Amino acid sequence: MKNILDYLYAHKTFSKDEAKEVLENITLGKYNAAQIASILTVFIMRNITLEELIGFRAALLSLCNKINLSAYNPMDVCGTGGDGKNTFNISTLASFIVAGTGIPVAKHGNYGVSSVSGSSNVLEGLGVVFPTDHSIIETQIKEANITFLHAPLFHPAMRTVGPIRKELGVKTFFNMLGPLVNPAQPKIQMSGVFSLELARMYHYVLQHDNANYSIIYGLDGFDEITLTDKVKIIKNSGENILEAADFNLPKVSYDALFGGNTVAEATSIFNQIINGNGSESQNNVVLSNAALAIQTYQQNLLFQEAFEVAKASLFELKAKKALTILKQIR
Repeated sequence: MKNILDYLYAHKTFSKDEAKEVLENITLGKYNAAQIASILTVFIMRNITLEELIGFRAALLSLCNKINLSAYNPMDVCGTGGDGKNTFNISTLASFIVAGTGIPVAKHGNYGVSSVSGSSNVLEGLGVVFPTDHSIIETQIKEANITFLHAPLFHPAMRTVGPIRKELGVKTFFNMLGPLVNPAQPKIQMSGVFSLELARMYHYVLQHDNANYSIIYGLDGFDEITLTDKVKIIKNSGENILEAADFNLPKVSYDALFGGNTVAEATSIFNQIINGNGSESQNNVVLSNAALAIQTYQQNLLFQEAFEVAKASLFELKAKKALTILKQIR
């Protein structure tokens, strides 16, 4: 282990195979907590390379408890987190709106590390259980159009590093990997990332996966469409930089995105919005993300058409119905 740390401290980078081996060794318990923290810290101090990202991903997927949902052709709607903005749970709400339209969603998520409340925190607060049993997961997809795959239950490495990440309290390369290691490996994906460099890496990886995808990077640092500033959207078909006016929506203030100071507050905000009682700004932000996800799945739709479909799901309480059904399946 000392040789690995010396190598990293000398500002050297891993090959794909080296990165894969290191992460496999973390999972297998070959390093202690201090050594794991040291490795994580290196990648906080410098950018991850594409080779390293691919190698780490390969390790997580090789060790993952995979689940085959290909018969349902689900999509994932997932952000990396780690943008440090403490917004309300935008991508999680968008996932339920998408499910409310009839599109199957296999959402991957975890507890918050660098924010107050990740998707797992708020869904747990709402009474959603996190199954691993394949029959329960399939029932959720069939009846609610959505299942939630809690990352530590499917990724042994995430269980190992979870307490260390929580103590560090900052984003690590595990944030970068989240949307790329969904245990269902959906072929349709909307992913938000916290840096332009990471957006480029996702573009490369998802291209090689032959996936249908939309990658979101807000130029003011958000990993989702926030309508606060320009946003870069990268798709199979090309890329654009857009702003609120391009979506025919008003610009949103940062204050409108606040996600609360506690999990209870985050859960309350989530409930308010999914019940159709969000503010105009909250609704527009959530619907913009849901519309892009719908458009990613149904590529024949124009954005405005997808936005109207999303509005019907939210305000006719179809999204809430998807949540209600999901909570009942255990």
